[in-house]
Amino acid sequence: MMGAFALQTVDTELTADSVEWCPLQGCRHLLACGTYQLRRPEDPPADPQSKVMEVEEPRVRLGRLFLYNFNENNSTHPLVEVQRKDTSAILDMKWCHIPVAGHALLGLADASGSIQLLRLVESEKSHVLEPLSSLALEEQCLALSLDWSTGKTGRARDQPLKIISSDSTGQLHLLMVNETAPRLQKVASWQAHQFEAWIAAFDYWHTEIVYSGGDDGLLRGWDTRVPGRFLFTSKRHTMGVCSIQSSPHWEHVLATGSYDEHILLWDTRNMKQPLADTPVQGGVWRIKWHPFHHHLLLAACMHSGFKILNCQKAMGEKQRATVLPSNSTVELCISGLGFHQFLLHVFWGSLLCMFIILVSSDVATAATTRDCGVNPEEADSTFSLLATCSFYDHALHLWEWEGNGA
Repeated sequence: MMGAFALQTVDTELTADSVEWCPLQGCRHLLACGTYQLRRPEDPPADPQSKVMEVEEPRVRLGRLFLYNFNENNSTHPLVEVQRKDTSAILDMKWCHIPVAGHALLGLADASGSIQLLRLVESEKSHVLEPLSSLALEEQCLALSLDWSTGKTGRARDQPLKIISSDSTGQLHLLMVNETAPRLQKVASWQAHQFEAWIAAFDYWHTEIVYSGGDDGLLRGWDTRVPGRFLFTSKRHTMGVCSIQSSPHWEHVLATGSYDEHILLWDTRNMKQPLADTPVQGGVWRIKWHPFHHHLLLAACMHSGFKILNCQKAMGEKQRATVLPSNSTVELCISGLGFHQFLLHVFWGSLLCMFIILVSSDVATAATTRDCGVNPEEADSTFSLLATCSFYDHALHLWEWEGNGA
């Protein structure tokens, strides 16, 4: 029997659409939250004829970056804001899973078409994020997603640190990160999709390979050593492809999600047909593999809340993944028309591991920490914390959630 109980409500003021817990040891209690707000032009004048002479004011996408500290010993207000920083609207963010020059790095994809790097440094009270480097992808575009090449445990010392990003013009951008004096350098850009390239992601086992999904409904694979020449094109999804993640646990497993309300699991050695096709009753904006329960996949589904999929049989027997029972209290938050953005934050393993996802009908993201520092067999997967963030009241809600996720 599942149940959700409200623990705390935090006012985010603007709409939260991207969240990430820091995955590095000693900093896993820190949560970065990015926001997105569209400031519309002023109301038109009373005289309709005056519109002809009027130049339309461009829309401005505002954003703010929050840094929160989670204190599990504070039962009343466990989530405490330690920093806020105004910025361009944030579309995506991800922490690098390894320290760079001795610091944790956070990458942002923003509405000005830039990728920003911020460095986490200690402050008197907790930590703060300070600007480190920024690179404009293209003019007149929105940076829509980014992914680090360090998505799984272990990395060869001679393997360069890379970022792949996608934008609203359908392009992909490969960036290198100088680890000695961290700064961004563009290596290549190429046209990948006819419309918005919603998502780009690395193959964490073979980081010269990247995958992309676009509003044209295509899923594509690319070899970054030959930019612009795709390895394959799949039309298996029937609507825009919004989410892709290579499994950090299984070398050849890829998960994809689409507006068509289906999650597909693939063997990357044969991309003609998926291993499994699971309908989830909601457009899939983000998906994320569990950090240590290899068979669990968390999905952000527009208008139908979050879904947890057990992919064990899908991998072994090529059957449809099992959608585990979800919580109706959380699902009811996602309803109506227009913008509905919800942040689901799940702590797996009795606060020893953190798993985050953001659900939306417009813009959202998902993220997780990998290196939990615990034996997976000793982790308790029946207890979790959830947080929901709604568009209309700009509130971050923290919940206690109980249920069997195995």
